[in-house]
Amino acid sequence: MSDLFDALEARDPAARERDLITALPALIEQAQTAPGWASILQGVAPRDITSRAALAQLPVTRKSDLKELQNAALPFGGLNSTPTAKLGRIFMSPGPIFDPEGRGADYWRYARPFHALGVRSGDIIQNCFAYHFTPAGLMVEGGAAKLGCPVIPAGSGQTEMQVQAMNLLRPKVYAGTPSFLKIIIEKALEMGTDISSVTQALVGAEALPPSLRNWLQEHGVRHVLQTYGSADIGNIAYETLSDGALNPGMVLDETLLLEIVRPGTGDPVPDGEVGEVVITSFNPDYPLIRFATGDMSAVLSGVSPCGRTNTRIKGWMGRADQTTKIRAMFVHPSQVAEIVRRHPQITKARLVVTGEMANDVMTLHCEVASKDMAMQTASIVEAIRDVTKLRGDVKLVAAGSLPNDGKVIEDARSYQ
Repeated sequence: MSDLFDALEARDPAARERDLITALPALIEQAQTAPGWASILQGVAPRDITSRAALAQLPVTRKSDLKELQNAALPFGGLNSTPTAKLGRIFMSPGPIFDPEGRGADYWRYARPFHALGVRSGDIIQNCFAYHFTPAGLMVEGGAAKLGCPVIPAGSGQTEMQVQAMNLLRPKVYAGTPSFLKIIIEKALEMGTDISSVTQALVGAEALPPSLRNWLQEHGVRHVLQTYGSADIGNIAYETLSDGALNPGMVLDETLLLEIVRPGTGDPVPDGEVGEVVITSFNPDYPLIRFATGDMSAVLSGVSPCGRTNTRIKGWMGRADQTTKIRAMFVHPSQVAEIVRRHPQITKARLVVTGEMANDVMTLHCEVASKDMAMQTASIVEAIRDVTKLRGDVKLVAAGSLPNDGKVIEDARSYQ
């Protein structure tokens, strides 16, 4: 237990699940005090939402919906249950999209990933996440304050000053994007300046390929852990260590309920199947009910060797929005889902677009359990035309033969 942030991280998974599900009715009731959620959840009785199955019947609200919702009711689309005047901060991301911050301690829940990295009270953190308009810099500040760590509010840019600060102030921890840490190290090497105090890094906001992690470790940053989060939710999941070794996957935050759904739908997929990350967040100021992040991932089976018993995900696996223009018409994942819905014998489908631009060929690859489905091919072709207003072919394939990558629409056209 000494290596864990608190006892919650070692809970029996069944107890954690029971605690989250038990809290759902109160969360729904709280959300419905906000006019935006009252509209989205119109007719929903909070007392009825007492299982994952019941939750899965509620509508998905997508991150891509926020701009339209917020334009209709500035600044937060009526999704905030704490009045704007009583919030701590208002952030603005490109779009623009506005995100609120309440006044609670470690509001974005970054103490847990820092603790998993090995950061302890008194460790100096050089925070190179941006403070300008976006919440990333303040996310780090909240976690650092919770742990009792002083912060150098460095922000991004000014590479020589970053090197100078590391050389003179001797921080142990870097927080920021992994690519910027590489730039800082390269500048320090060019300047002949010692920044060897930085041995730990909590990184995020972009991909961390193994080659870059290895490069950072080879240049003195022994432990490099990445977080996965968003400006709407804060920390969602984070990597962990056991005896200094990196564990597989990313551990979900204790206060979130995760679903992985088939892109374009709200339908949960089996554990291990790649789909879109949907989060229900028990946030007292900004409750999010089945909030689709637009990111792809999958549940990783088993429990982390670090002792944290929460669900693990495989990390960021791409974007879920696979909307594709075919013959001047947009085709959406939700349309593929509608075709499948009309033919329950199809267990999984993938729309593959081939050919050259202006000469597109659209083929729906359908996993089926029975060869008798061949008789219904014409019906599927008709559904494709009815739903998409485009002509498409059908190819029946064996169950389990389509890739497990979350793709519902694959653009395989030649752009040469």
